[in-house]
Order: sequence, then structure tokens, then C-alpha cells
Amino acid sequence: MNSWIILVFAGLFEMAWVLALKFSNNFSNIFYTALFVIFMILSLVLLSISFKSIPMGTAYACWTAIGAVGVIVFGMMFLGESADALRIFFIALIVAGVIGLNLTTN
Repeated sequence: MNSWIILVFAGLFEMAWVLALKFSNNFSNIFYTALFVIFMILSLVLLSISFKSIPMGTAYACWTAIGAVGVIVFGMMFLGESADALRIFFIALIVAGVIGLNLTTN
């Protein structure tokens, strides 16, 4: 499988473990705590697999950006977090930075 596809799935699992961590209520909800552990392991395993053909720094930055932007967008859509123009501008800067890294990676 293409390393970039693996990296995207790693980022999606990162987003999932962060959300599961939030919904675990400080690890008091065993279901979300278990999901947190499972998603975290899957995310890290897939990230490490992507290192085979994507430079480590680029892969890590993309993985972090997918998770961060995904969680922010989820929070804005479903948790009532702020969606003001300045916040969206800074999200766009994160995305632009990742695109820039990808364009400059051999």
C-alpha cells in the first residue's frame, strides 16, 4: 500500500484517539479508554510504517496536522467550539505548511 495512504490513515487514527481521550472523561469511561488505547497503537504503528518511504520529519508533520486539523474541525462542527475567521485562517496556515513540506520533499 502507498505510504501516503498509510500516513493518512495514521493521521485519522490520531484524530480518533484524541477524541476518544476526550470522551473517556479522565479515563473513567472504560469503553472510550479502550478505544483510546487501540486507536493510539494503530496510529503509531501506521506512522512508523510510513517512515519506510516518507522522510521522518515530513511524515510526523503531516500526521500531526491531520490529527490537529481533524480534531479542530470536529470540535467546531459537533462540540460548539469557535469557528471564527481568525481560527479558520490559522487552520489554513497549518494545511499550507504541510502542503509546502510535501512539495519540498524529494
